[in-house]
Amino acid sequence: MAHWYDNAIIYQIYPKSFQDSNNDGIGDLNGITERIPYLKKLGINAVWLNPVFVSPQVDNGYDVSNYFAIDPHMGTMEDMENLIAKMHEAGIKVIMDFVLNHTSDQHPWFQDAIHNPNSIYRDYYIFAGKNNERPNNWGSFFGGSVWEPDPAGTGEFYFHLFDKRMPDLNWKNSEVRHAMLEIAEYWLQKGIDGLRLDAFIHIAKADLRQNFPTADNSSAPVIAEPFFANLPQVQEWMRPFCQRIKQDYPDALLLGEAASASVNLAVDYTAKRNELMDSVITFRYFNEDQSKVDSSFNSQYQPKPLDMLAFKQTQAVWQQTLAGISQPSLYWNNHDMARLRTRVAHSDLQAKSLAMLMYLERGIPVIYYGEELGMQNLNFDDEAQFHEQSVNDFVASAIKAGKSRAEALQMVSQTHKLPARGPMPWNHEVNNGFSQVTPWLTGQAVGHVNVEDEEQDPQSMLNFYRKLLALKQTELFQAGSYYLLATDHNSYVYQRDLEGQSAIVAISLSPEKTEISIPEDYCQEALVAGNYYLDQGKLTLMPYSGVVLTKE
Repeated sequence: MAHWYDNAIIYQIYPKSFQDSNNDGIGDLNGITERIPYLKKLGINAVWLNPVFVSPQVDNGYDVSNYFAIDPHMGTMEDMENLIAKMHEAGIKVIMDFVLNHTSDQHPWFQDAIHNPNSIYRDYYIFAGKNNERPNNWGSFFGGSVWEPDPAGTGEFYFHLFDKRMPDLNWKNSEVRHAMLEIAEYWLQKGIDGLRLDAFIHIAKADLRQNFPTADNSSAPVIAEPFFANLPQVQEWMRPFCQRIKQDYPDALLLGEAASASVNLAVDYTAKRNELMDSVITFRYFNEDQSKVDSSFNSQYQPKPLDMLAFKQTQAVWQQTLAGISQPSLYWNNHDMARLRTRVAHSDLQAKSLAMLMYLERGIPVIYYGEELGMQNLNFDDEAQFHEQSVNDFVASAIKAGKSRAEALQMVSQTHKLPARGPMPWNHEVNNGFSQVTPWLTGQAVGHVNVEDEEQDPQSMLNFYRKLLALKQTELFQAGSYYLLATDHNSYVYQRDLEGQSAIVAISLSPEKTEISIPEDYCQEALVAGNYYLDQGKLTLMPYSGVVLTKE
């Protein structure tokens, strides 16, 4: 059975940063609705909205206190229903971000759990330990221990894989599994077309008595990921959830965030026989080159180039392993990482070529808002803007090693996820047309791009993305087979084939002129970034250029 998402081109919108319609400095649902004509013209056919549920905003909406209501900063339920209807009128599907591993500590379930010793909701969360002693040495992704003392003063602790104000749900409890399914179906009934399942790989935990072994047997927290990621129970508990959704909404997309999943786990999560996800997003694509890290100070926010050989190997493995199984997700950036134009591409030309490289592969493009303009990370000039202790630690370490505070902050601005969430720049008006008042997130813009200027420039990044996505919508690049051609480290070349149609996508990864041999009958230009020369099967790419060639 064919599904709409077989040909999906997804545009990720960070609602707080896309368009402010009521001038409170925060992007909202009505702002997104205003910009539907822009989205339609871009050539996408689905949007993924980061969380818009009621939330204290400890983690920008990923801490949900009411799953059945829209956060007032985002708008109203009527605004959401209108957005869904208007998107559908434009032929655009709506995917909502569904946080199912944890809630806010302000959620009524958790509040009842800590205020009522006999509450049924006590078992909706993970409480363990006694006599004020933590059960184990596991560390939180947000720093410190996963265990926080029970506010009720019982001597127990509650489990939080992320911020301490985001307690993990206890998926062992069948009532929790049922409740999360009810929430998902509530929104699908509202007319949304899919769910991005946030952090689903973490819903199962190992035996809570088990410490993660360390050399010194220290009780200091350690990230014990094998004990709370991709455990077998994840599939056991997610299967009925996914089966029921597919039974009731057969055309709903289930896009799982499987950050640390190997390619073989991706097969498990997406193979049709397992009745789980349709596709997963992995964080395994981007191996960094550690060779130039300065060992005299903390490495966490030091800029590191992409290891292109490792990247080629990873892409080939994911493409070949998932062939005939599912569509890989294709992305260069998202809300949890620095932007493509900051992190990897050092020019608009390089960004165009890398976009061509990624999105014409077999799979589902997931484009981060503003990427199509060449948006870069903002520059922050104060540690406090990052709201993260690890940034303070990094800056202190860099200064101790002889770097200036400005140099340290520049490094963090280039590598941290928060500066990648800057307001969308629409025009030359106040705050680039995002809002009439100061936006929720401010910093020094790098590059000064905007939609209005790029609309008028035929060679702009925006107009290139429109051509690229139009090509992606063709049958060859939607359904064709894929294989990576053998080339050296200076280029990335692959072939797509489908029933007599064929194309070669050739990208220069080098600051020097690059020569590649290809079959002579590939000579029709379908898309180009930069410059190239073709002479009887000898393809010469200028630095960081790229071209798509089809058969004569």
